[in-house]
Amino acid sequence: MTEPSPQTSSPQTSSPQTSSPQTSSPQISSSQTSSPSPSRIRVGSAPDSWGVWFPDDPRQVPWQRFLDEVAGAGYEWIELGPYGYLPTDPAVLAEETARRGLRVSAGTVFTGLHRGPDVWERTWAHVAENAALAQAMGAGHLVVIPSFWRDDRTGEVLEEPVLTAGQWRDLTGLTERLGREVHERYGLRIVVHPHADTHLDGEESVTRFLDATDPEAVALCLDTGHYAYAGGDSVALIQAYGERIGYLHLKQVDPAVLAEVIAEGTPFGPAVARGVMCEPPAGVPALEPVLAAARALDVDLFAIVEQDMYPCDPDAPYPIALRTRDFLRSCGV
Repeated sequence: MTEPSPQTSSPQTSSPQTSSPQTSSPQISSSQTSSPSPSRIRVGSAPDSWGVWFPDDPRQVPWQRFLDEVAGAGYEWIELGPYGYLPTDPAVLAEETARRGLRVSAGTVFTGLHRGPDVWERTWAHVAENAALAQAMGAGHLVVIPSFWRDDRTGEVLEEPVLTAGQWRDLTGLTERLGREVHERYGLRIVVHPHADTHLDGEESVTRFLDATDPEAVALCLDTGHYAYAGGDSVALIQAYGERIGYLHLKQVDPAVLAEVIAEGTPFGPAVARGVMCEPPAGVPALEPVLAAARALDVDLFAIVEQDMYPCDPDAPYPIALRTRDFLRSCGV
């Protein structure tokens, strides 16, 4: 998913990713009826894995198809995705998810809190509508993604890629405030999501952020693909900061494509269109040791599959989702 912008109705024109063979109407995968895992990790998927980055885009599958296919692939948990893609009327969304056996784990927001108190009111208005819908759907988390320092499609530099000391203070302080207020008003736990082309991406920035924030107010959504994109080691982070891991996004990067886009300075959007995020288990990091490290924490965790695929052939996501769910079962979740 990408940060909302005034241009979201005009998607990039990069060539779509290679599609998988067309699969007809969703059916339960052969291993979906296997015995429940004793793992405390609950696996789900998200609109992102169906190529959905925007509330409304003709390149994206209709929300009804996403719900049909995510349930057919064997997932029981979903995220809301960009606000407005799924119905925002809680009664409608509750009916549509319930009849497919789906539940909501989290909503997602983009924020630019490093910009200081002047952006608080605008940020809160955006957060509140997302949090209210997530709460109404019984979710327990709100995924918070920092804003991009360069345009994720054109590569235009919007801000300096490294924060000043003052911006770090604003980012950490206002994120703590956000965490407390979201919890007090909506009963949700915020989980901050490091992301490519943002000020929170790799080991240095992520550990600095964790060291500077209150664990009671702020947890981490570790996205294995984005962390690898910036050179981070997910297993090492889980082992060192296990008490701060509140949520997982399961994702892999293609190391060959990653090397190319890093060398060329390619923005995140075009990198995704080139296939930098790939289908497990073809990429890195290996998910088996990540999941093993997460299980060793012995806490309840959501692990939500997110394979960035925008733009993609509408018939590509479902076969990938079937294979990915079966692969994760082979990993014990």
